[in-house]
Amino acid sequence: MKGQMDTQYGKILIDDDVIATYAGSVAVECFGIVGMAAVNMKDGLVKLLKRDYMAHGISVNVNAENKITIDFHVIIAYGISINTVSDNLMDTVKYKVEEFTGMEIDKINIYVEGVRVID
Repeated sequence: MKGQMDTQYGKILIDDDVIATYAGSVAVECFGIVGMAAVNMKDGLVKLLKRDYMAHGISVNVNAENKITIDFHVIIAYGISINTVSDNLMDTVKYKVEEFTGMEIDKINIYVEGVRVID
């Protein structure tokens, strides 16, 4: 379902891919996030996505009350607290996506698919 807002001039519809792309760009700016991950269900392999494909590691769902649920599949930096990185990611994405879309975030789920050493 697309996000929807009613204004005095008409309706605004926001596609899930737009929200996913924006959320992905916000996420990779967060401390400790190396990037988005793509999981191959058949082989169980995890692949770090390039910046052009960030929306593939993110799932966005807009419910009937026009609230957003976002699932992130991320790779984090080695040696940094997963809890700290997750809290930072949730707070930052919640604030910026709500400001960007004008819609409320209902849930943010984070799936840590791997860690990577950063040089």
